[in-house]
Amino acid sequence: MIQLAGVSKRFATGLLAVAGIDLNVARHEIVAVIGPSGCGKSTILRLIAGLDEPTAGTVYVDGHQVHGPDRSTGIVFQQPRLMPWLNVTNNVSFGLQHNGDHTLETSEVIDRVGLAAFAAALPRELSGGMAQRVAIARALVTKPPVLLLDEPFSSLDAFTRIDLQTHLLEVWDWYRPTTLLVTHDIDEALILADRVIVLGASPGAIQADITVDLDRPRSRTDPAFHRLQDLSMEQLGRSRIGAGE
Repeated sequence: MIQLAGVSKRFATGLLAVAGIDLNVARHEIVAVIGPSGCGKSTILRLIAGLDEPTAGTVYVDGHQVHGPDRSTGIVFQQPRLMPWLNVTNNVSFGLQHNGDHTLETSEVIDRVGLAAFAAALPRELSGGMAQRVAIARALVTKPPVLLLDEPFSSLDAFTRIDLQTHLLEVWDWYRPTTLLVTHDIDEALILADRVIVLGASPGAIQADITVDLDRPRSRTDPAFHRLQDLSMEQLGRSRIGAGE
């Protein structure tokens, strides 16, 4: 569903963010990307979303080469980026203005993220976790085959973050979009993902590809979970040493 073949990205400043990335994400798979700051995690996500163009290599989504944003992908950023003058329903449906009557689809996805009682609420009336649920609903309202998450819960408190991780899996199970998650949180990666990709030092390159062979729902107290934590920490430690951190 997602394929990066020999992908590199050099910005106009001369910074080489990622180099020679080869990555395949299967249909319905959840893959998390972790690594030290500045290793190109968000750059990879932006290349898949079509927000940036690779300097070298090719990005494919759902069988076609990516040339700019399209409806194959939904994206959720660290901040919800809601329009403050629109209520929940209108924020979710904003991108559907030219697609006819999507009232049923909008109400369904709002219900899926647990906000049916807040459909008429303005962003200022929502908690941080509720606002991020609106952002997830907005990304999913067209049922895109690919969902991209750029540290969506990092600005939230620990309890809200854990709650939304569980809720995201429930929403994902609705139609199982192929999902790429960028995160700094190893536990979050292991709770959510089928595989964890560890990026090395800048320029970012894949250092490890860890399979998370655990049944869902996953327990943070499971010894197998702790073994994967240790492995991920070991690989991430190597990345930080390479990055000079």
